Amino acid sequence: MAPENVTRVTEFILTGVSDSPELQIPLFLVFLVLYVLTMAGNLGIITLTSVDSRLQTPMYFFLRHLAIINLGNSTVIAPKMLINFLVKKKTTSFYECATQLGGFLFFIVSEVMMLAVMAYDRYVAICNPLLYVVVVSRRLCLLLVSLTYLYGFSTAIVVSPCIFSVSYCSSNIINHFYCDIAPLLALSCSDTYLPETVVFISAATNLFFSMITVLVSYFNIVLSILRIRSSEGRKKAFSTCASHMMAVTVFYGTMLFMYVQPQTNHSLDTDKMASVFYTLVIPMLNPLIYSLRNNDVKVALKKFMENPCYSFKSM
Repeated sequence: MAPENVTRVTEFILTGVSDSPELQIPLFLVFLVLYVLTMAGNLGIITLTSVDSRLQTPMYFFLRHLAIINLGNSTVIAPKMLINFLVKKKTTSFYECATQLGGFLFFIVSEVMMLAVMAYDRYVAICNPLLYVVVVSRRLCLLLVSLTYLYGFSTAIVVSPCIFSVSYCSSNIINHFYCDIAPLLALSCSDTYLPETVVFISAATNLFFSMITVLVSYFNIVLSILRIRSSEGRKKAFSTCASHMMAVTVFYGTMLFMYVQPQTNHSLDTDKMASVFYTLVIPMLNPLIYSLRNNDVKVALKKFMENPCYSFKSM
């Protein structure tokens, strides 16, 4: 049989959040505000935890890197999405799409691991406060953060090439506002069993081990809090972890909903809404959830606003 003439896809068209023309400008303004708030909040956390001598504990060290990850995750997605609200031809090249997916995977997997690391940090701080400085040493902090980024990078360089190793030779319209796994595989004209299996195993493994770390850490935290005799002490210990527990529940719940399910069960329109939440909304909320309710951060922010040129490390 003679070989078929097949036109390979060299660029993709992103449908965006909505294809309704009258919604493009309002949606642009909404997501621009979200992105600006995300930038301001996370850059603020990075700055304060870098210059204030009172914010040099392991908790704020991990928070700084979570802010870096949130900032990177939003920046991989938001600028292209905002541009597409304003242009008629919402195209992205094959290699630009692959790069965006790789960047997204790097930051999202790093965030999954960083949340687990932060849960472990809270476990040691509450369950073993006298040994906290010894156990969570500077060397261990650097090691945990390095392993987090390394694991995120290794996932990105394995999964992203796997997704783009299949053939795209029919439709090139991605039903999404960025290059995500599910809508890309939906366009493939070749067998997607291998990439689907790789994605499922990778996502399930990442979520399983990170969630086990979080659940075990918080199980022990709850037990320790219940042993505290003082009601004020219990309240203070719980308030330290309550926001983190809520954010972890929302984040992991969204990730489980998105990826730990068979490809045939995906609703791409529902996935788009979930993606908005964990690529833009959660990164915007994290600075508020983790630190702006913290008195030390409030004091640091106030002093920094009064004298931004002053380095608190000199104190």
